[in-house]
Amino acid sequence: MKFILGRKLNMTQIYDASGRAIPVTAVEVRGNTVVQIRTKDVDGYEAVQVGEGTRNVNRIAKPQKGHFKDLGNFASVCEFRATPYTLNPMPSFKVGDKVELAQFKIGDVVVVSATSKGKGFQGVVKRHGFHGGPRTHGQKHSEREPGSIGGGLRTHVPVGMRMAGRMGSDRVTVKNLKVAHIDVEDSVMYVSGAIPGRRGSLVEIVGQ
Repeated sequence: MKFILGRKLNMTQIYDASGRAIPVTAVEVRGNTVVQIRTKDVDGYEAVQVGEGTRNVNRIAKPQKGHFKDLGNFASVCEFRATPYTLNPMPSFKVGDKVELAQFKIGDVVVVSATSKGKGFQGVVKRHGFHGGPRTHGQKHSEREPGSIGGGLRTHVPVGMRMAGRMGSDRVTVKNLKVAHIDVEDSVMYVSGAIPGRRGSLVEIVGQ
């Protein structure tokens, strides 16, 4: 099982040997350090906790400082555990070990998870793809209205009714992406296709 934490940079394109353009997303991989090892005997599950990046020490809470010890002032911490779509077993790490980008190879199939862009409060046309109402036949300002949510003797809004509301800022997982290129010198991984999140978003990459 391969895994690493990174930060989304931007989308670009690279060219393969035949000259075909491949859309890719650049992910910068900063220092990844193993902070804690979860075991079944103590925690009830097996996982590896990884710290990523650095941040101002004054912005880290005292419990986190005690947890990090002398390993570093990490900007983010994430746990990786074995999941149904991981084919290989959990690797053996020790606290303080580095998680290297070189473990990935071009062509590896990865699963990418990140927090999608927040879009605020949106209507049903943008949020759910409603067509809206017609501009003619006596209607004036109903182009983007949701329309009726049901009639009869209904006294409440049914659970799951598609309506306007907050959109985005959700954890999104994209499977079956491939590693298109790895720049070891600049510590950047290029993943084929688009991944969720804005520039600078924390990205979790797990190899199958």
